[in-house]
Amino acid sequence: MTKTITVLSGLIRPLVENRLPEWVEPRFFQSKEEALDLAPEAEIGWFDMYEKKDMATAITAATRLKWLNSIYAGVDGIPLGLLHERGTVVTNGVGINAITIAEYVMMGMLTVAKGYRDVVRAQERREWLIDSPGKVELYGSKALLLGYGAIGKLVEERLKAFAVDVTVVRRSPGANTLTPDQWRARLGDFDWVILAVPATPETDGMIGATELAAMKPTATLINIARGSVVDQDALVAALDAKQIASAFLDVTTPEPLPADDPLWSLDNAHITMHLSGRAQDKMFVRAAERFLENLGRWHKGEAVEPRVDLTLGY
Repeated sequence: MTKTITVLSGLIRPLVENRLPEWVEPRFFQSKEEALDLAPEAEIGWFDMYEKKDMATAITAATRLKWLNSIYAGVDGIPLGLLHERGTVVTNGVGINAITIAEYVMMGMLTVAKGYRDVVRAQERREWLIDSPGKVELYGSKALLLGYGAIGKLVEERLKAFAVDVTVVRRSPGANTLTPDQWRARLGDFDWVILAVPATPETDGMIGATELAAMKPTATLINIARGSVVDQDALVAALDAKQIASAFLDVTTPEPLPADDPLWSLDNAHITMHLSGRAQDKMFVRAAERFLENLGRWHKGEAVEPRVDLTLGY
């Protein structure tokens, strides 16, 4: 039997090694150097590494690659143009972390609404508060949701359970929907602006000084997308001037955020260090199950999923 050389991260090894089909010849790497050594022979590859530039280097060296899999939902930093030229199929981790990220959005909104950070600080001081530092109810508030993929849909579902009035930005018009050319004119209507869009040239800097100025002074910006989606200097200025009430930022530019970055010192900036997707213990299990299912489809000549559109970048 002719076997297919499949290069995989050692992190996934305990979850897949004993379940791989006979036609797969697995080769596992533990370091970027090992990945680079193995890459040229790979027909199927799972080259996830912490540094996207190391992934890109290994992927570039994988000239025989027919299918690239990744646990990452965002494929920014991966050489999509090169993979498109080579005819490589790419599947990503969209939806793998959607549940926990959607829960993080709710946590962020409740933290801001109820002033919970001040409650925690009071506990650390052993001070008994006699009034709540936050008096906002989610009930009846209005949220604008930019990005309606797997995460966005789960965010909407949870917001509706709190009786939040949700408006979604999408290309297809419909009830409670704004199209991409409409939402900016309506920014002042919303208490919450939630970013769950993919990182593409189209979304780069989509929230800048103009958009921040159009928001309510009582509004909160929530970013669970990528730091690049927001003009961070403009955001710092808006928060410092109390132009908007607060920002809940799971993502920043750069990451990690330098210790001297002004965002750290702003009391109305909540920074959660890109932990939303990691706030669960099922990520690798879900990714492994999806990969094993896709191996079966691949061997039968069926479509693997979720497949990245290499021209759109998501």
